[in-house]
Amino acid sequence: MKKNGNQLSDTFENLSSSIAMLRKLEWRVRHAVESVLSGEYKSSFRGKGMEFDQVVKYEFGDDVRDIDWNVTARLGEPYRKKFVEEREVTLLLLFEDTPSLQFGSGNRSKREALLELSSLLMLLSAVNGDRVSLMYASPTGYEFTKSSTGRGRVLHTAATLLGRPAPDALGPQEANVPWKSLLRAAPRHSIFVWLGDFPKREKPEGWNALRRRYQPVGLRIEDPWERALPQRGEQTVFDPVSGRLFNLDGSSSAQKAAHEKWNRDRDAYFKELFPIESDRLTLQAGEDALDAVVQLFHKRALRFGRA
Repeated sequence: MKKNGNQLSDTFENLSSSIAMLRKLEWRVRHAVESVLSGEYKSSFRGKGMEFDQVVKYEFGDDVRDIDWNVTARLGEPYRKKFVEEREVTLLLLFEDTPSLQFGSGNRSKREALLELSSLLMLLSAVNGDRVSLMYASPTGYEFTKSSTGRGRVLHTAATLLGRPAPDALGPQEANVPWKSLLRAAPRHSIFVWLGDFPKREKPEGWNALRRRYQPVGLRIEDPWERALPQRGEQTVFDPVSGRLFNLDGSSSAQKAAHEKWNRDRDAYFKELFPIESDRLTLQAGEDALDAVVQLFHKRALRFGRA
């Protein structure tokens, strides 16, 4: 009983700590929404995330991108597609928790930074009154939290995610993601945000169908040593993927060449999944996540012609 009591106490302490951190983050989110972001959040993520309504005659000033060329050719005069904006948007987050995220050359690991980023996105959606769904996937399984609205429920979902233990570094390395289930996890045009490490591998099953159904966005965290090897001599580091210690040497031409190829392959895979620049974001661990997200929103708003 004493052991169970200690576990319950630790769980309660972790949950309390997570909620305290989320409340501090929420204050920054509310300030950003009211001052910096204004309408960019909705316009950047809703964009063409609208339901088709009907075909109407094209009038001067309408967006030419909405012209229905099949109807126009058949009737001999320009017609356009009319859309109605959905009243409610669902943010579907996939948090892919893998041992490789546990690497960190500084004060924070990639996993800690990615958890904060996911919490930030959930809070942004809660402030804007959107629905939030979360798919947490790790090498040992997955868990889906159905969409919810309201500050309290979203805070609880975020706090639960923050309190999850990291996967065993010596266990399986790939997360068990139910890609087929994700296709049924949210309504059409929902915002699908995939947070993970994105190593080079095969595309997920049904990825093209998922891209057609949702508005996909990829977010990853990068450690400074992943972008450039340390230059201050040989460094001994722990690799959470292999579970071994090894030496990094920025002066080694062989290591630099291998490292550069690894970076190129990883970047190419990330861009292949998210070809449009405003659909992907790479942050360095320690970088201000809110500032980076604000810049992403601005890019998306410009892309959809709503800035």
